Amino acid sequence: MTNLNFVENGALRLPPGFRFHPTDEELVVHYLYHKAQSLPMTLPIPEADVCRSDPWDLPGDLEQERYFFSTMEIKYPNGKRANRTTTSGYWKATGLDKRIIGSQNKQLIGTKKTLVFYRGKPPHGSKTNWIMHEYKLASHNKDMGNWVLCRMFLKKLAKNGGMKDEEMFKVEKTRPVLYEFIGGARKFDLNLEGDVSSSCSSGVTKADEDEVNS
Repeated sequence: MTNLNFVENGALRLPPGFRFHPTDEELVVHYLYHKAQSLPMTLPIPEADVCRSDPWDLPGDLEQERYFFSTMEIKYPNGKRANRTTTSGYWKATGLDKRIIGSQNKQLIGTKKTLVFYRGKPPHGSKTNWIMHEYKLASHNKDMGNWVLCRMFLKKLAKNGGMKDEEMFKVEKTRPVLYEFIGGARKFDLNLEGDVSSSCSSGVTKADEDEVNS
């Protein structure tokens, strides 16, 4: 039987009509565990230095979900925190890790961490729409290495017709802005066509979620 190769130029390539949509459990059991144990896999997933690379520099179609195996680099010699600093920014964990429970044995088999990419340097980076899910095995030994499985994608903004953060930036630069100052009732007439309501909402930024240590 011919051994098919689905990795091309460092990215996963499937024949037309095929889609790769595994569940969290399948990613942990059939791919990450097999990688850590050097077992054969149904479909090869490429390796990449994900946490040290800008998301747009990694191989594959940026408009599609991309999957990579990567190894964890510890930031400090005596710590457990991963180094996720890239050339243009950094990956920041958000929320709590999701526990992945096996459907057969009902035991903890892995965890899923959600990370967001920020441009710049912490703690003053600019949040983007790049999202990464990082899968880890619940337990491993030294012989299994320090492998993680990363699922990366660009979050679409549904309320703006699915535009990406770069496209939204261009729109915001050309859109007229109304300002309202808390200290007084003064309004600015921007000579916009049509009626403009005298009541304008002041901008409120939503605080970023606390980073969860690895």
